Amino acid sequence: MAPLFAVALNLSPKVMTFILSMLPISELRGAIPYAIWVGKIGWKEAYVIAVIGNFIPVIPLLFFMERASVWLRKYPLGDRFFTWFFNRTRKKGKLIERFEAMGLTMFVAIPLPVTGAWTGCAAAIIFGVPRKFAIPAIFLGVLIAGCIVTLASMGVISFWGIQTQG
Repeated sequence: MAPLFAVALNLSPKVMTFILSMLPISELRGAIPYAIWVGKIGWKEAYVIAVIGNFIPVIPLLFFMERASVWLRKYPLGDRFFTWFFNRTRKKGKLIERFEAMGLTMFVAIPLPVTGAWTGCAAAIIFGVPRKFAIPAIFLGVLIAGCIVTLASMGVISFWGIQTQG
């Protein structure tokens, strides 16, 4: 079943996959299973749409997240959110702290909650990974995560003991 807003707006499964992959919570970890299971999109096309959609926010985030967070921290809700988000990223960022750009790739590639491209951008800012290294590192991480999630969605590999039909 498609999300209610997708039905209300009459969005195609491909557009929905693209939008889901751009969002910070679902990213491609939610978009690819949606595309394959609900949208009935072929795995190759689902992968490409989700990777492109997931990477689109990366460059603006790397250039503007820090400025936006400084501005939004002027408000209590924004301050609480960014304090929580950056502290959580710091705790999860041992890999990045130790291996820098390669660690950033591994961090983004791990298909677990709070390890995607959005958090990878925050981690790059927090740990001072230069943009010229962060952009390709995050892109490579997105490609790897997309492969893992696609294989899991097709039932080729299984997480948490869940079996799927490919």
